[in-house]
Amino acid sequence: MPAQTQVPAARDRILRTAHDLFYGEGVRATGIDRVIAESGVTKVTFYRHFPSKNDLVRAFLDYRHERWMHWFVDALARHGASEGRVATPVVAAMREWFESEAFRGCAFINSVVELGGSLPDVLEVSRRHKQSMVEAVAPYLSPASRRAGDAVAIAVAIDGAIIRAQYDETPKAALKALKKLLAVFDAA
Repeated sequence: MPAQTQVPAARDRILRTAHDLFYGEGVRATGIDRVIAESGVTKVTFYRHFPSKNDLVRAFLDYRHERWMHWFVDALARHGASEGRVATPVVAAMREWFESEAFRGCAFINSVVELGGSLPDVLEVSRRHKQSMVEAVAPYLSPASRRAGDAVAIAVAIDGAIIRAQYDETPKAALKALKKLLAVFDAA
């Protein structure tokens, strides 16, 4: 008897579909009817789980946050982050992401640009995401007295590199600049 593949629950299918479309093409460019069609659910099912597009956008950003932070923390560890050694692991992690086929910049920066003024929750979710990035980097910094400020500076440098990598033909210049900026933190 052939094994049956389990179809993800409707909410999960909607959320994964929205994630791929919102991240790949933009929130405003993606209509609810397309999410419904590509996730294979009915309108009734969609609206039972997400009463509005704004609800779906919030869920998308929460989902993206969980996925990205899990990847980022893992990537730092895989690339050898340790106290006093953060530049090389962060640059290696960003290279891994920037060179992936799916890279389309930061979902949070993109969403703030698209929706920040019209959907204030996007700003709050994005702030929390960026704070989580700061908290993921901070343990690798020394001395402890400067950790918080240095971690914020690194997060800002990462954001700048993300934007640069998004509009350049290749991520080389963004990675080179990021490496130069972060070298200061390993030397400290």
